[in-house]
Amino acid sequence: MTPVSRHGARATVTRGGSPYPLAGPAGTTDSLRPMTVAFFSGRARRAGVALGAVSAGLLVLAACDKPTPLATVTVGDNSVNTEAACYNDGAAIKPADIQPCLNKKAERTVEVAMDDQVHFGVDPVIAEHGWTLFIDGQQAEQEPYKKTYRTIPGSAFFASQTGQTTNSTQVSIVETSGKELIGIWQFEFKKTS
Repeated sequence: MTPVSRHGARATVTRGGSPYPLAGPAGTTDSLRPMTVAFFSGRARRAGVALGAVSAGLLVLAACDKPTPLATVTVGDNSVNTEAACYNDGAAIKPADIQPCLNKKAERTVEVAMDDQVHFGVDPVIAEHGWTLFIDGQQAEQEPYKKTYRTIPGSAFFASQTGQTTNSTQVSIVETSGKELIGIWQFEFKKTS
């Protein structure tokens, strides 16, 4: 049997000559569990909690800012790609947000001559639903295209509705699912001589 000695309100157990303080409410001696030692001070624990909270916050922000699928326009040896101007992680864009997004100025510019061939490429996730082209905010084709790559003559993008040619136009690649729009990628085409 292990000898127990009492010192004030705390009991100690002698094991091989080493006293171990016992845990328990003050004034009791019935518990033989050794007390745990605090490995970190209060300040260190608070710093650890704060660091954990900051790390968790950065992970949440990273999840919110994950990249969208890419769309690419290539003319000759010049390729320009962009992420979506509007994208709802594969779900439908709210109807009220569609026209403002289509009217948003494109951040990417592509120079196109009338006799150039314009190559469009989209990520497979876009092609899976299908995609169409909009020119200056208006739908230019009725049926969605379901391949990742296609080519269209440059002259198709610079004729206005009145038949006159324009010097620039905004071309939107629009991912669709039935009548819903899922993503919009914007390019400004500038006509070169």
